[in-house]
Amino acid sequence: MTPSRARRGNAASALTPLYRPAEVAEALGCSEWWVKEQARRGRIPFTRTGGGFRFTAEHYQEIIRVFEERPACVAQPAAEEGPTVVPRRMRQIPPAAISALRAKQPRRAAREHPTRPTA
Repeated sequence: MTPSRARRGNAASALTPLYRPAEVAEALGCSEWWVKEQARRGRIPFTRTGGGFRFTAEHYQEIIRVFEERPACVAQPAAEEGPTVVPRRMRQIPPAAISALRAKQPRRAAREHPTRPTA
């Protein structure tokens, strides 16, 4: 091995390895599509290099933490430093944002009994 190749090999091994969505999906036991979709929607951490999603070992660990579900009777551990991603199903909706819902009239009902204009 030439000295220049040895130096390149050492430099490459010092870099953080990046994993493809297929590798992360295999490790998680889910589909590659699911991993890409979660990344597209910003639900899991990722790095975008060369136009594709890439993941580090730290990203993988964070993905596991994001989707971890704990029993209700066990106390939650103190939060670690830094922001974490909160899944949509766990976010709280403020009461002011909830309004009364009303069903639309079915189309066929509108066709069968058209509304008469008032004179």
